[in-house]
Amino acid sequence: MTFFDQLKADTEQERQQLFSIPIIQDALQGNVTTPQYIAFLSQAYHHVKHTVPLMMACGSRLDERREWLRQSIADYIEEEIGHQEWILNDIAACGGDAEAVRRSRPHPSTELMVAYAYHQVDRHNPVAFFGMVHVLEGTSTALATHAADTMRGALGLPPEAFSYLSSHGSLDLEHVAFFEALVNRLDEQRDREAVTHMARMMYGLYGNVFRSLPRGDALFGDAA
Repeated sequence: MTFFDQLKADTEQERQQLFSIPIIQDALQGNVTTPQYIAFLSQAYHHVKHTVPLMMACGSRLDERREWLRQSIADYIEEEIGHQEWILNDIAACGGDAEAVRRSRPHPSTELMVAYAYHQVDRHNPVAFFGMVHVLEGTSTALATHAADTMRGALGLPPEAFSYLSSHGSLDLEHVAFFEALVNRLDEQRDREAVTHMARMMYGLYGNVFRSLPRGDALFGDAA
């Protein structure tokens, strides 16, 4: 069994727990409101804007034995730069206040998820970052593939309101294939354990972000 297959098997329980969250099931069935979608995009903005800084932090902390990873990280950075602006554009297309979201603070669950990622990269093992990649890209691919069209029809919003989700449907399928090849090259047990541990933790932390989203018309706090 490859490490990628082992990673999926070892984190399947956590993945199923995330996808069983009621608001994710609502989205997959098209039972969402525009305020809920804006709330999701608002929190997506607050963690996606850290993707490139986290990759830079990861690359800067790699030692010589993992030098080969730097080029892969550089490729990821090139792909990911500016994606948070796509999210703000989607919010505006939904009728939301994109600049208010830019100025707002993230929900505590989002803040904790991002903080944990920095902690693992800074204080533990920078390769752990790829456990976060596994969770976020795998989840966004599933949501984009199964939920974007359903939500678009249910909400009656223009295609311009779904650029982030729609792009990640095809884009992250490529990323997942790239990611699979990358993690299969990790041949030291401590690196594999760091990736698996991060993935398990991220399924829970990212799940908390979804649990924080409203299941009605009201938005929480100052998220949008």
